[in-house]
Amino acid sequence: MRQILFAAMIGLAVSICLTPLLIKIFAKRELGQEIRVDGPPTHHSKRGTPTMGGIAIIVAMWAGYLGSHLIGLRYGADGISASALLVLGLATALGFVGFLDDSIKLRQRRNLGLTATGKYIGQLSAAVIFGVLALGFRNDSGLTPGSRDLSYVRDSSIISLGTVFFLLWVCFLVVSWSNAVNFTDGLDGLAAGSMSWALGAYVLITFWQYSNSCASRPSMGCYHVRDPLDLALVCASGAAACIGFLWWNAAPAKIIMGDTGSMALGGMLAGLSITTRTELLMVVVGALFFAEILSVLLQIAVFKTTRQRLFKMAPFHHHFELAGWAETTVTIRFWLLSGIAAAVGLMLFYAEYLAAHG
Repeated sequence: MRQILFAAMIGLAVSICLTPLLIKIFAKRELGQEIRVDGPPTHHSKRGTPTMGGIAIIVAMWAGYLGSHLIGLRYGADGISASALLVLGLATALGFVGFLDDSIKLRQRRNLGLTATGKYIGQLSAAVIFGVLALGFRNDSGLTPGSRDLSYVRDSSIISLGTVFFLLWVCFLVVSWSNAVNFTDGLDGLAAGSMSWALGAYVLITFWQYSNSCASRPSMGCYHVRDPLDLALVCASGAAACIGFLWWNAAPAKIIMGDTGSMALGGMLAGLSITTRTELLMVVVGALFFAEILSVLLQIAVFKTTRQRLFKMAPFHHHFELAGWAETTVTIRFWLLSGIAAAVGLMLFYAEYLAAHG
C-alpha cells in the first residue's frame, strides 16, 4: 500500500512541476496547437496553445512507477515486473506515434498529422510486439502477463482465442482504445479528468486482485493475474500524472496533451485490460471513451447511408457545444459520467467476486 501512495505522490509531483516547464519551452518555440477549420467557433481562440503536453504525463508515469520501486528497496519490496513494463512500454510506444503526429502538425502548420495508414502502422506494430511479449515471461506459478482466454473479470475457459486470434484481439483493443481516448481529447481537461477516474478505479481493481491472488491466497474467487500489485503502481502513477497535468490543462488550458498524451493513455487502458484479465469490464469503466468513439462510427455510418447527420458534430461532446452548452459545462458533466461509469465498473467487478466466492 505504501508503494501505491509513493507512486501517486511522485507521479503527481513530476507532472505538476514538469508541465509548466513544457509550457514555457513550447510557447517560446511557438509550438502551438492547430484547430479544425470545421470545429466549434469557440475553439478558434485556442489556436497557438502549446501542445504535446502528453510528454509530461508519460515522464510522470515512469517516474512514479520507478521512483516507488527505488523507495521500496529500503523495506524489501518486490522488484519491477514484466506486466508493468509491458503496459508502460505500450503506452510509451503509442505516445511516440502520437508525438510524430503532433510534430507533423506543428511543422506543417495544419491540423492534419500522420496519415491514417501511418497511424495504423504505428499502432499495430506496438500492439503486435506487446501481444507477443505478453504471452512470454512465465513466472513460477505459470502465469504470463497476457492470456489467450477472453476475459470479463477473469479468464474465461469457455472462449480460448489461440495465439493468432489473441494477437488480432490485442490489435483491435489497442487501436480502439488509443483512438477512443484521442477522440475524447477535444475539450480542455476532458480526457485528463476522465482518465483519472478510470485509472483510479483500476488502482482499486488491481489492489483487490493482489489481496485475493491465487498465488498467495488460493480460495474460491481468487484471481490468476501475474503482477497485480505492480499494475496498481502503474495505475496510481498514471492517475496522479493526469491529475497533475489537469492542473494546467483545465479550462482555459495553458497546454494541450495532444496525440502524444491521448494515444499513450489509450494504450495504457488497452494494456491494463489485457494484463488484468478485464478486457470486457474495461468497456464499462471506460464507458465515456467507448461512447465517444461510438459516436464517431455512428456519425459516419448514418451519414453514408442517409446523407443525414446523427449529431451536429462528432465526437459527440462537440454536439452539446453546438447545442449551446458551455465548454466547461460539457466537460464537468462528462467527468461526472466518467466517474459514474468507473463506479459501476467497480460494482460489477465486486459483484462478480461475491458470486465466484460463493
